[in-house]
Amino acid sequence: MKRMEGERMVEVLFFAELRDVVGKDKLTVAADGMTITELKEKWLTSYGVEKFNVAMVAINEEYAPDDTLVKAGDVIAFIPPVSGG
Repeated sequence: MKRMEGERMVEVLFFAELRDVVGKDKLTVAADGMTITELKEKWLTSYGVEKFNVAMVAINEEYAPDDTLVKAGDVIAFIPPVSGG
């Protein structure tokens, strides 16, 4: 049985300045089987924003390390570092 393209998709959420750079708060992309590192490199290449390298990442509302594999249907959130004082 052939898989439908939509089955390979993930939803990617962007917050704070990453949302401003991307111009949207979320995108749906084909990323099934990619690692978080590969996704970061994709956005870094596409938008040239170093903040993707230091952004924290959550998959399905749980923080995940950069070597985590993304699965179809996941919701990935890129959360840039925040400063405080």
